[in-house]
Formats: sequence, structure tokens, C-alpha cells
Amino acid sequence: MERLSAANTQFSLNLFKKISGGNTSKNVFYSPISISSALAMVLLGAKGNPAVQMFKVISHIYKDQIHSSFNKLMSELKKPGAPYVLSLANRLYGEQSYQFKYLNDTKTYYKAELEEVDFKKKSEAARVNINKWVEKNTQEKIKNLLPRGSVNDATKLVLVNAIYFKGNWEKKFPKEATSDGQFKMNKTKPVKMMHQESKFPLAFIPEMNSQVLELPYVGKNLSMLIILPNKIQDETTGSSEIFCLCLL
Repeated sequence: MERLSAANTQFSLNLFKKISGGNTSKNVFYSPISISSALAMVLLGAKGNPAVQMFKVISHIYKDQIHSSFNKLMSELKKPGAPYVLSLANRLYGEQSYQFKYLNDTKTYYKAELEEVDFKKKSEAARVNINKWVEKNTQEKIKNLLPRGSVNDATKLVLVNAIYFKGNWEKKFPKEATSDGQFKMNKTKPVKMMHQESKFPLAFIPEMNSQVLELPYVGKNLSMLIILPNKIQDETTGSSEIFCLCLL
């Protein structure tokens, strides 16, 4: 799975740079594993140049291992009895009059089953049905994912991925220690800041002049990594330097 993790990291950085559009001062929130696994599912049925392009985007260099690697990764993340909640669900919604192939593979590798719907005559009902599934699998955190008009009578297939995570810090932040502070981006902004004094894994990357802090969740199977540049002079420093280093 190390190869897949490296590929997903590269894919994440490439996608983040694309989404941000060069504006490194704005916030961007997304799930790389959701997007890359969805692309990999589509790759199961792709041929010729589209398959070559998609494989290149995913950044995985071992074609014969990509689907089995995703299967192992998702099984590892969803361990029974884990001290956190992590739900990663996939589903296909296909036009009932259309013949789809590779459904056994999507079910085997990605646990994604096909639900036949009537896009031709009841596209709005299909849209509502898809939104309900997403809402259920994200603990009602994501509602109305597909807006009106996003599917119509020409729609053949909708591939949906839903991810939900909830975990507790290994070392909790005392609520009473929260106070007002200054959060520095390309400009300073007042925010409520958590605070605690403890020992955490910390590293320094000289090439980026940045510190990397690891905040583990209970069980230490998963962590949040925070990259903090030592100096933020303007909007061209910080995340842009991370892109330059990682994309070389």
C-alpha cells in the first residue's frame, strides 16, 4: 500500500494546485482518496487514450496493482473495532435501459453496487434518491449534493462516493484553555485558538523552512498533519513553496 499512498499524495498535491487556481490564500477542503478511488472505478471500464490519461492523473505507476491496492487500503481504514468512525462508501446509479460491464469488478474491489434508476423519465426522482444515500452515509452532514438540473434524461451513469470521519484527539485540548488569538495567513485574522502544553511529534523541513506537527487521534492509527511555514511574508509563500518542493 506504500505505492498507493505515495501516488495518492502526489495526486492530492496536483489536485490541490489545480483547485486553488494559483490562489494560495483561500481555503480548500476535499478528500483525495474519495476522488482518486472514484477515478479508479471509472478506469475499470476505460480503454485506449482515456484510460492512459486517467491512469496518468491518478499517478499510480503499477497498472496491475491499482485496484487491489485500493481494496486493501479501504479494508485497512475500516477496521472492525477501531477507536474512530470512518465510513468510505461507493455506489453506482445507472440508467435502467443501459447495459453496463465490469460491475463484478466494482463490487469486488470497491464494494460499489449498481442501482438501476430511470434517468430517462424520472431524473428528478433519481437525483433525490442519490442525495438521500449521500446524506445517510455522511451522517446527515452532506445534504442536497446534486442540485436541480445536475442530472437529466441524457444521464447514463452517476458514480457517488461518500466519506465520513469522526475521531477524538489522543491528547484532548482543554475547553477552558481556548482563547482569542491571531491566525496568520497572508494577513492576520482574529480567531478562537485551542491551547495545550504537551509532547507531540514535530519535524522541520529546511527546503520549505516549515515545521510539520503530528496530532494523533485515539489509537494512533490516524493523525492530522499540520505544515506551518516559519515565515509568511506574502501570499506567494507557504503552500506555494510546498507545491514547488513536492511537484519537482
